[in-house]
Amino acid sequence: MNLALPVLVPVLPALGAAAGLATGKRYPGLARPLAVLPVAASAVLAVVVALQLGTGRSLDAATRLTPTGGPDISLALHLDGFSVLISLLVGLVATLVQIYSTAYLKDDPRYPSYAALVSLFTAAMFLVVYSGDLIVLLVGWEVMGICSYFLIGHHWETQDARSASLKAFLVTKLGDVPFLFGIFVLGADAGSFRITDVLAAAGEGRLTHPTLAALLLLGGVAGKSAQFPLHTWLPDAMAGPTPVSALIHAATMVAAGIYLVARLMPVFLLSAAALVVLAVMAAVTMIGSALCALAQDDLKRVLAYSTVGQLGYMAGALASGDRDSAVFYLVGHGVFKALLFLTAGVVIHAAHTNSISAMSRMPDLRKRVPDAYWAMGIGLVALMGLPPFTGFFSKESVFTAAEHAAHGEALTRGVGPASAVPEAAGWIVLVAAGLTALLTAAYSTRLWLVAFHGRAAVPTAAPAAAEAGAPYSPEIDEADPATAEPAAMRWPLWVLAVPTMAFGLLGLRDDWLPSLLDGGSLRPTPATSVTGTGLALAGALIAYAAWRAAGARQTATAGAVPDPGRLLLGPVHRFAQHGFGVDRLYSALFVRPTAAAARLVNFLDREVVETYVRGAGNGTNALGWLVRRAQTGNAQSYLSALLAGAVLLAVLVAVGT
Repeated sequence: MNLALPVLVPVLPALGAAAGLATGKRYPGLARPLAVLPVAASAVLAVVVALQLGTGRSLDAATRLTPTGGPDISLALHLDGFSVLISLLVGLVATLVQIYSTAYLKDDPRYPSYAALVSLFTAAMFLVVYSGDLIVLLVGWEVMGICSYFLIGHHWETQDARSASLKAFLVTKLGDVPFLFGIFVLGADAGSFRITDVLAAAGEGRLTHPTLAALLLLGGVAGKSAQFPLHTWLPDAMAGPTPVSALIHAATMVAAGIYLVARLMPVFLLSAAALVVLAVMAAVTMIGSALCALAQDDLKRVLAYSTVGQLGYMAGALASGDRDSAVFYLVGHGVFKALLFLTAGVVIHAAHTNSISAMSRMPDLRKRVPDAYWAMGIGLVALMGLPPFTGFFSKESVFTAAEHAAHGEALTRGVGPASAVPEAAGWIVLVAAGLTALLTAAYSTRLWLVAFHGRAAVPTAAPAAAEAGAPYSPEIDEADPATAEPAAMRWPLWVLAVPTMAFGLLGLRDDWLPSLLDGGSLRPTPATSVTGTGLALAGALIAYAAWRAAGARQTATAGAVPDPGRLLLGPVHRFAQHGFGVDRLYSALFVRPTAAAARLVNFLDREVVETYVRGAGNGTNALGWLVRRAQTGNAQSYLSALLAGAVLLAVLVAVGT
């Protein structure tokens, strides 16, 4: 294979970002082609690279960047089934997001800088996926964090966007600190930062601190992939433009943590403690986020909490020792979650509100956005995991992995021994995944019914949004609500709808997708298929019954439609609506003490240090004033002062003796 092709995949979007930032203000007409063409070219090259590499093969190339006195840092390239598969997802979603954004933010004066940052974001994710050196991977990892800060805060004039961008940056950086030390531990143990060398050392048992390294790495994974307890930044990140949400939730940022654990799976299999911690983290994330999603009224926050929960599924598959299932789920989820967010953008564009309760009072909403109506239905069915959509096969592969791990037969697929995965990890994931499947179907059904099939009480969008106190998104176009969404916002939905319906079927082909990964079948077992589908159908029926009950209450009282989520959750609804108080806990434990310490430092600086400095200056000025007053130029005054001093000294000497 010509090495220039994979090198160009991350380089082209980076060059497009640089050109966009350099020419955006002077030549705004170039912003759109500079946004779309480099990313689209990278997506095409990613396909070419995948075809040339084929299945069951890998490619390694490296050149040393600089001597360090320790493990060398190399500009390394490592391509295999994992990297090329995820690169296809990144290229597809990023290209569609850039195209979609040309219409969604068509009147935004900051579009050139926005588009350039999206391209840089894409280049950073490509770098993470293709990198064969942990330090170079870290560079892409950190660039994504910086880009997310600017993109989430794109509408910086609003308080929500400023707070969300700062929160995302600080929380993810908090996880990156142990992540950095985890990389150092691996490099020191393996004597190299090259991923192939680290995996070889893990396979040969030469890593002396595998548990420490794995636990430290999980800090970064929890931050980037929004796992408990560092998940709170992701729902708030919805303050950014909707296309950014699609990119972050589907193909970049949150996918990086799952990809890293999958890439370093042999290291994690050396530590049963790390796998149990990962399983508990995934279980709490899955169940907690699903409950929160069921209580949200903001359309984008429902999808955000959904992403947190689905990432928990992927982490659960990794905790069960099956990285193939995790990556399979990652790619499938990336497709239908991008579809859901882009669809949400169309709906918000038409409804002029993020509130699904406000949308429920717009009887013509589904007629005004028929493409979004059907596309969202496809995406939600895939999210629920019903056959034959992508989500069914990927979800059932996680169930299968957890079931095997619970019985001591983990599907490690040759990466490590099955006995390396504790049975407890499998049981934790299996039980949590089952409950989450029920809740996922419930909140997906609630979202669909309330947003598009609510009982109409207010015929127009504006009063509905106002009465509901609906949150406002600055990127919502204030055009005539009857105007159909632009074509650039419609056809990307159907491009994503096709793989949403078809990609999962590839998991049944033992001669393609499994060989692209590790060679094992991803076909779900009949027991898990029946269980998973049954739980999903039960959740959907429960939500439907709650929706009917809510409608009956509205008819009886002639008032607003009660929220089916409130009926389902009961007293838990209030806590779930506010994320079970995790943000308040963090505020009490970290934010307020830090703010109080900052105020104390400010007081000491201004009232103590500055007072001392001002006092020293004032004292010097006073002394100077006295000296100036003494300098009269009169010789008699000087002689008198000298005589008085001599007399005073004589008196002091006499008294002293």
